Amino acid sequence: MTKKPKPEPIDSENPEWTTQDIKTATPFSSLPATLQTKLRRRGPQKTPPKVSTTIRLSPDVVQAFRAAGDGWQTRIDAALKDWLRTHSPV
Repeated sequence: MTKKPKPEPIDSENPEWTTQDIKTATPFSSLPATLQTKLRRRGPQKTPPKVSTTIRLSPDVVQAFRAAGDGWQTRIDAALKDWLRTHSPV
């Protein structure tokens, strides 16, 4: 038994662009700098953004956290935060 594909929802407030729409659209880079800045700006962060880093972990540690499913990196972060509550990293 094969699954039937779900039809794409039709959004009457946001119709698909036509070739003419694409031809007459204004590129972002052509907008005034003040508007570009306003459109790029993000709202305030609820928490400070995380820092991207690379660390080497034992295969068994990675395997155990990954085995618990999605969010394994967040759980490693939480485990390290918990450890820092009672230990000094130095």
